[in-house]
Amino acid sequence: MTLNTENFVPETHFGDWFIKSDTWKTHVLCRAMNDLQRLIPVQAGPFHKVIDVGCGFGHSFDELARRFAPKHIIGMDAVPDIQNRAQAAAARCAVPVTLHSGSASRMDFPDDEFDMVFCHQTFHHLVDPDPAMSEFFRVLKPGGILLFAESTKRYIHSLPIRLLFRHPMEVQKTAEEYIALMRQVGFDLPAERISQPYLWWSRPDIGFLEWIGLPVPAEREETLVNAIAMKPSRS
Repeated sequence: MTLNTENFVPETHFGDWFIKSDTWKTHVLCRAMNDLQRLIPVQAGPFHKVIDVGCGFGHSFDELARRFAPKHIIGMDAVPDIQNRAQAAAARCAVPVTLHSGSASRMDFPDDEFDMVFCHQTFHHLVDPDPAMSEFFRVLKPGGILLFAESTKRYIHSLPIRLLFRHPMEVQKTAEEYIALMRQVGFDLPAERISQPYLWWSRPDIGFLEWIGLPVPAEREETLVNAIAMKPSRS
């Protein structure tokens, strides 16, 4: 299969294996979704139509269905064989799932189409990420929310990640730069809807220093940013 890498950098074979592992599902995906869910304003919703941008193998479909009870989920990925990769997960999901191959930087959906955009550990694969954030804003309905969970430049540029995974290194952003980008394109994003967890797998030592009893450093460059960004309602 030939991949069109104009808009994204595909994962390595190791990366694809890791994304299918229980470690990924439990410690990366579910922990991010738990963190994001607690940040959602009580007045937000309902989330009838949800798009999962960069859905990969579809591990998030069941979680999105269970947590938010949408009527329809769109699973979108830049990989052309998304049907083969995510069809089994889509078929198992309690909510109807439509799979779609496309670019996050040029989404072929109408304006104001979705109640929720879910983007988990996808943005750092995009060659041209800034237009994608504008697209997320465009396709959300007024009052809709972006669930954004991303690894920062500090993590992506670390040696283990350089060795095992593949990313467009020159466009990686810090946590502050991701937050600024969301606000720049028009999202409402107050500080109380931002989380910057320092999880063991996101640290350069993969949690070893804490495991032997040393404290987690209070002053550090953040490796993760989770945010609930809302598209303002029209007055």
